[in-house]
Amino acid sequence: MISRRTFISVLLASCISIISWLNFIPTANALGGKLPAINQSAPEFTLPTNTGDGKISLSDFRGKWVVLYFYPKDFTSGCTIEARRFQEDLPKYLAKNTQILGVSADDIDSHAKFCDSEGLKFPLLADTDGSVSKAYGSWLSFLSMRHSFIIDPQGILRETFVKVNPTIHSSEVLARLEKLQSVSS
Repeated sequence: MISRRTFISVLLASCISIISWLNFIPTANALGGKLPAINQSAPEFTLPTNTGDGKISLSDFRGKWVVLYFYPKDFTSGCTIEARRFQEDLPKYLAKNTQILGVSADDIDSHAKFCDSEGLKFPLLADTDGSVSKAYGSWLSFLSMRHSFIIDPQGILRETFVKVNPTIHSSEVLARLEKLQSVSS
């Protein structure tokens, strides 16, 4: 016969599993905070980067689509896979007039090493204080959460991704970008 303590532990673990599987956290208030509204202006920002003039603003990309993706940490397995997939698909994004921007709390030196190590040809932005991650509802205490956003050429937020699987995320973003671009043209 199963002990009472074991039964309660299994029951509690099952309840937690079911709750997280059903994802009772509302999308508007995802784990990282309040997400910006779809079809509204995307929160503006300027952050340091390891490329170009040393700083990048969202407004620098008016006239282009932007895939803004937040990730926890350079050189970790999921983040490396996600960055590699975006790099592999970079020609497809460029053909769609789309700029990829990665954001994490890592500093620009870490980003430079990560880009060199992985051969990344798109900017990584250093949100060391989490201010931009917070504005996008993607901040969790001391690191950025794995969220992505598609912003149109006028700076309007068109899509939010909060349940990101790094292995297939770039292809999901490309598919959604294609649909959004076909509707807007």
